[in-house]
Amino acid sequence: MASDIIQNTGQPPVLAIMRPEMYLDESVTLAQEYGFETFSAPMIEIVDKKDDGFDDFVHRVIERKSDYVIFTSANGIDFTLRKIPDDTKQKFLQALNSTNVVAIGPNTQKALTNADITCMDLPESYSSEGVVDYLRPYINDKVVDIARSSYGSSYLISGLIENGATVFETQVYTLNIPDNITQKNLIRCALAGKITVFAFTSSMIVHNFFIKANEVGSGERIIEVLNSDETIVSAIGAPTANTLKSYGVNVDIIPEKYLFENMLSDAHDIIFSKQ
Repeated sequence: MASDIIQNTGQPPVLAIMRPEMYLDESVTLAQEYGFETFSAPMIEIVDKKDDGFDDFVHRVIERKSDYVIFTSANGIDFTLRKIPDDTKQKFLQALNSTNVVAIGPNTQKALTNADITCMDLPESYSSEGVVDYLRPYINDKVVDIARSSYGSSYLISGLIENGATVFETQVYTLNIPDNITQKNLIRCALAGKITVFAFTSSMIVHNFFIKANEVGSGERIIEVLNSDETIVSAIGAPTANTLKSYGVNVDIIPEKYLFENMLSDAHDIIFSKQ
């Protein structure tokens, strides 16, 4: 069990942060507040994208033809607004505020608030499943637009359609794997036993982590490290946990709320309550 990590060596535990670079400063500061040292190695990078459905999405919102608009991340809001011309943006925002805007969780809600966009109450679970459950009573015969990444859960679309909605998706950004030495250095540090907690915040981060492990010839060995009694593996949400399990990795923490801070809190409780 990862909770056997209990020995007090006099050194703070080291947390591997693999989130995109834009979140690193905030994540490091938060981790340090919970008593962790950090090793930052972004396993994904966020890249702007405009697909064939974007202009139609903007048109539907402005023409009041969308009943619900779902944003699944703060990035989705940012990359949506930056693509809309200045002479159209205010009209879009006014129209958006006349429809029902849904945020998947508090970080997305905060980004909407910062953009002067009013949203509905949050779903009970900050996930695609939670959004579908939340909207189920309202969306029969309604038009639902989703602005998100190229790697969004297919269940969000299928679940909404199964409940009678007409669904449109526009992919406003995509995710790539960074190509520098930092990611390989994380793998080497992990193999050397220098990482205590691995914080996986998406399935793509998991896949890219193993791509980098295989590039240094340590795909099998890194699974042994992750499953060691000396490490804790944390995953945000069931999809990320299931991806880890598909690689043969045991998951120690799935926070009740799908937030990075909750991962830190749960890991802190496991480690420091035993010291």
